[in-house]
Amino acid sequence: MVNVFLYAIHAIFFIYIVYTRIKRESLADGLLNAALMIIFFTVGYAIFDFLTKFFMETEGFGRDFTRDTMNLFLLSIVEFFFYKFYFFGEPNEAGTEK
Repeated sequence: MVNVFLYAIHAIFFIYIVYTRIKRESLADGLLNAALMIIFFTVGYAIFDFLTKFFMETEGFGRDFTRDTMNLFLLSIVEFFFYKFYFFGEPNEAGTEK
């Protein structure tokens, strides 16, 4: 159940960013941001999967919080801070976002 919630949050944020970038900038900018998010998710998930294999068993901390859930949870935390800086960072001198 935790996995479904975390995947849903990712999907909603993905749709929101792509839609707002297409409206504000262009279709190309929206698609580039979509590609960035997909690559960051897949590479980040693989890295956290590699790292958590050293510290956790496959069963994790119970039925609802397995190692895969831990990977997704850690990835969500890292993505939150990265996307907060990347998409909602402070404007630069020209008044636009970074």
